[in-house]
Amino acid sequence: MTDVRVTHIGGPTTLIEVGGWRLLTDPTFDPPGRRYSFGWGTSSRKVSGPALAVADLPPVDAVLLSHDHHGDNLDTAGRALLPAAGAVLTTPSGARRLGGNARGLAPWTTTRLQAPGRTTIDITATPARHGPPLSRPITGDVTGFALHWKGQQHGVLWISGDTVLHDGVRHLARRLNVGTALLHMGGVRFPLTGPIRYSMTATQAVELCRLLTPRTALPIHYEGWHHFRENREAIERHLTSAPADIRDRFRWLPAGTGVDVSV
Repeated sequence: MTDVRVTHIGGPTTLIEVGGWRLLTDPTFDPPGRRYSFGWGTSSRKVSGPALAVADLPPVDAVLLSHDHHGDNLDTAGRALLPAAGAVLTTPSGARRLGGNARGLAPWTTTRLQAPGRTTIDITATPARHGPPLSRPITGDVTGFALHWKGQQHGVLWISGDTVLHDGVRHLARRLNVGTALLHMGGVRFPLTGPIRYSMTATQAVELCRLLTPRTALPIHYEGWHHFRENREAIERHLTSAPADIRDRFRWLPAGTGVDVSV
């Protein structure tokens, strides 16, 4: 059994330390207060800053970037740290925009991290859709990531990326044994588009956990921005009505403090 240390820095940003590797998800390190445009008349203001500054980070071996074109997943300070990372794994379209050390992964393609003295990790891109059906031309490409290495007892470590629950995500249960799920939640919506959601709601997360049956579900991407419409309190309130075997899988990460998770 391998222990993974996960540090929630804020929003979708986590530091994952495993087998000698340091992996950073969706870097967002700007201070609060700025408003960011997401295109098509939508925008949001950042309302809280990161629990750790870029200067507090250890050297990063790879960035797992669900998408590069929204400021709540890659802001100015996060973008500035990308060249110092060993690799940036993201969508093919994102890799073309970023250039440099960015590597694009289409859904269900795999790349490998390996180095002497470290655990070899296979990273597979998983389907994600950042909104309702037919929204991809507007919201852009997004990806999740499944991390597999020898010695996992409970299944892969899966990072959902910004996605709603759709068939591509539901079908993960047929292809992957998920032990730990980092779930981008928040139920994102904008006044301009009414009730349409652009990230997972608590209701969807409960259904997904029923399908995937992960040992541990770790909510992230639910605080720090005005367009996140389901904060921790709202998610917890919903979980009280979920079946106990689902509710007990959820674990909250403290801000800025590493937590060991058995994988």
